[in-house]
Amino acid sequence: MNQVKNQMDAVIRNIETVILGKTTEIKLVLSAFLAGGHVLLEDVPGTGKTMLAKALARSFDVNFSRIQFTPDLLPSELTGINFYSPKTGEFTFRKGSLFANIVLADEINRATPRTQSGLLEAMEERQISVDGATYQLELPYFVIATQNPIETQGTFPLPEAQLDRFLVQLNLGYPQLAESVNIVKNTITGAPLKQLKPICTGEDFAAMAKTAAEVFIHDEVYAYIVQLAEATREHEAVALGISTRGIIALARLVQAYTAIDGGEYVKPQDILKLVPYVFAHRIALKGGIKNRMSAISSVLEEVMASVKPPVEVWKER
Repeated sequence: MNQVKNQMDAVIRNIETVILGKTTEIKLVLSAFLAGGHVLLEDVPGTGKTMLAKALARSFDVNFSRIQFTPDLLPSELTGINFYSPKTGEFTFRKGSLFANIVLADEINRATPRTQSGLLEAMEERQISVDGATYQLELPYFVIATQNPIETQGTFPLPEAQLDRFLVQLNLGYPQLAESVNIVKNTITGAPLKQLKPICTGEDFAAMAKTAAEVFIHDEVYAYIVQLAEATREHEAVALGISTRGIIALARLVQAYTAIDGGEYVKPQDILKLVPYVFAHRIALKGGIKNRMSAISSVLEEVMASVKPPVEVWKER
């Protein structure tokens, strides 16, 4: 586990030369990447969402694709298309933007639902189907999407099925005063993003992911995760609680998070730390509450307080 910690610490330091004061958020994104999931960054413009995605891509020696989602973006631009070549008299498949290891889906909620749905198969099954043919995507495969929660005119909210494909949803928020000063200075005096160099290869990442998947979870800790999900289903304010996919997502994320910390077994306190990032976007409330995220935060606090964590037996194999 120390090897994973050392390599990921180097990646975090690399990204922090561009994204200052966001160690927790960077660690969460890397944990989702290591767990084989995807991330939705929801925040106001100018907080570094796109910059974080680019810095992550530059830290790994893998293929990167950026897609600017707009209302006129076609699904075929994502998945690819078969085009006819007059010279050969045959159809040739031209790959779309989703054929990369790390895909930045910028302002994903500005595309139509039909275009958004083009991501579903790629995110869940790591494959793309076009005209009856299936194309496997190269691993690792990671989608990091951004959206602005304030400006809703001309946008298409992601449906529950699409939100459920994202392992984690988080926001970056504004940096502190000293960090803001350094960000402005670094940007004015140079181009910090262009100076980033790859820290890990695809082979390094595959080895780390394998190690993360071996982090031990005691049966009582598995039961604790399930009980937290069941508590959301039984809460009086919740119309749609956490599904089995959400339970698996939390288990995988906490494994990766523990590996990045250098741990060998999952602790209940780490589960509680990650619950809001995995559960919040998967919960639907009753009654159409206006301030959705604030209300969900209150629900999750009640859920976590209602389920008693296991005593220290989770590390016993």
